[in-house]
Amino acid sequence: MSLHVGPGLLTEVEPVSEEDAEAYVASVCFKTGPPKAVGIEVEHIVHRRGNPAAPVTVPELRRVLDPLGDRLPGGGILTLEPGGQVEISSACAPHLGELLPRVRADLTAVDRLLDAAGLATSPAALDAHRTPRRTLDHPRYAAMQRHFDAAGEAGRTMMCSTASLQVCLQSGGSEREARERWERAHRLLPVLVAMFANSPFEYSRRAPRKSRWKSARQRVWSAIEPERTQAVLHRVSGVEPAEAWARYALDAPVLCVPAEAGRWDAPAGLTLRGWLRSSSPRPATLDDVDYHLTTLFPPIRPRGFLELRALDAQAGDEWEAAAVITAALMDDDGAAAAADDACERFSPTPATIDDAARRGLEDPRLARAAAQCARAALAALPRLGLEDAARRRVERFAESYPLRARCPADDRRLQPTSGEAP
Repeated sequence: MSLHVGPGLLTEVEPVSEEDAEAYVASVCFKTGPPKAVGIEVEHIVHRRGNPAAPVTVPELRRVLDPLGDRLPGGGILTLEPGGQVEISSACAPHLGELLPRVRADLTAVDRLLDAAGLATSPAALDAHRTPRRTLDHPRYAAMQRHFDAAGEAGRTMMCSTASLQVCLQSGGSEREARERWERAHRLLPVLVAMFANSPFEYSRRAPRKSRWKSARQRVWSAIEPERTQAVLHRVSGVEPAEAWARYALDAPVLCVPAEAGRWDAPAGLTLRGWLRSSSPRPATLDDVDYHLTTLFPPIRPRGFLELRALDAQAGDEWEAAAVITAALMDDDGAAAAADDACERFSPTPATIDDAARRGLEDPRLARAAAQCARAALAALPRLGLEDAARRRVERFAESYPLRARCPADDRRLQPTSGEAP
């Protein structure tokens, strides 16, 4: 037997073998079959109105947002990230028409309390006003910070100064469909990164400076250890998605080893496969395997569903367009076929994704693909069950950006870098 710290509890569980762990990861992360469902996670950096360089700590945000309790009006869950980013994880909905109003209600409740406290969410996906500073005190994040700090600044910046929009979709109705959706999502990555690039400024001591990247957030993620952040399909190809993910997970470095007391730091260079084989620093359990999966950050992460994590956080209500366009290109038959055609030649290599993050839709190939995808998503709108206001928001975004070979970062570069909501 080995002792393991679960979420708030100390439990006694059996060690797990390498073979059983690999089979477990493959079995739980790709679940096929109905019903269809969609969800999103909206993350935002928080600034103080009138002084975006001032710190806003996790303890302060907890006090401000405490009236919301454990569950938001739309059914979502509110969490705070290490640098004080606010994240809303929506309740799943059967379709976008039901999801969007729920998330709007959640965001409205959060924004109301932030505004009353003199705070506001940033319109950009990278904090360009403050040096990265962790104010969330937990052994997990302390171990993460020490692990990342050993390799440079990118890991701490990722933890404390970035924000994304994550779209969560079903894996597929059958093994064949799951494979097709897995491959489609990976081919879409460069287009999505470019289309929704929204972080053109970086932190510097004097004032925010323009970055050479349209998505400086993605630049940060690209600088973190590749075994944890690169696309699964790039690192493990030629096998079924479940097997590829299992190999990826077991070969990734262990970020932390939960303990009853003391530091959670993992031995340098230890992979999950190495931990399972050596039973050191203690025997690993299925709980440890589950925990390890939460420390892997590929742009598409299977969690029983597909979590698309490559989109920059968007300003104002533009998260709706990002969620709708992404979901339509994956779920609507007509839009998905158009996406397959538009993105046929793209692959999720680091160079391809970095180029998309750097140039946005200035790249003619990405601009053509993004326009084709945007038109397909617009054509799908009548089939998605959206209310008129949501459809107009998607149309406005498409007409302002991808249909003009532009991305939100192009507007951000023209605006004052106050860090406050426009």
